[in-house]
Amino acid sequence: MKIVVIGGTGLIGSKTVERLRNKGHDVLPASPNSGVNTVTGEGLAAALAGAQVVVDLANSPSFEEKAAMEFFEASGRNLFAAETSAGVRHHVALSVVGTDRLQGMGYFRGKMLQEKLIKESGIPYTIVHATQFFEFTSAIANTGAVGDTIHMSPAYFQPMAADDVAEAMADAALAEPLNGMIEIAGPERVRLSELVARFLKATKDPRKLVVDPHALYYGAVEIDEGTLLPGENARIGAIHFDDWLSRSASQK
Repeated sequence: MKIVVIGGTGLIGSKTVERLRNKGHDVLPASPNSGVNTVTGEGLAAALAGAQVVVDLANSPSFEEKAAMEFFEASGRNLFAAETSAGVRHHVALSVVGTDRLQGMGYFRGKMLQEKLIKESGIPYTIVHATQFFEFTSAIANTGAVGDTIHMSPAYFQPMAADDVAEAMADAALAEPLNGMIEIAGPERVRLSELVARFLKATKDPRKLVVDPHALYYGAVEIDEGTLLPGENARIGAIHFDDWLSRSASQK
């Protein structure tokens, strides 16, 4: 089966491509670097020719609202036009747990637009809502930096490893379309402030962690205990944060 992975050279994309190839499928990793651009439409028709499944992992290069909205709208409309012409039978997209609860951020309004376009496309689809990735812990910490301190909300979340995300995306690509959404999350429900503190200690970062219930998530919105958490039926990944930290340290 031919599967096109849009954003197939990125963090999740490259891991998803590897898993699908290991299962014996013909997988094309598509990105602007390979001449496939969903925003301009360049190379889409040729890339999608003969494809049965498209896995969409493309992401806005900016969290700013105007840029995110323009990216997801242009990318979605070009992609669905090309998929319709190619006769694609399943569109699989990666989104974020809590997108509907984070509409105070322009980026997540862009993600909601992306999901709306998917549902209206007429192409059978599966939307995978993932929690935050372990690999983004440093970036999350830096969004709360104020001088030599890091202000973090104590709200719960349930982050996961990129490897577990890729496993779920590969499985979704090979399953029948749900015409709906599934959630995936990590094995440990933990306070955001606690996990960042563990990360700072493990990486010998000298900055002080300040637990602040009013700290803004990504510098944009306040979150509460349920904002970032998945529902009861989420698929749970296998990799724990401390194991990921140890492996990351050994790889470095």
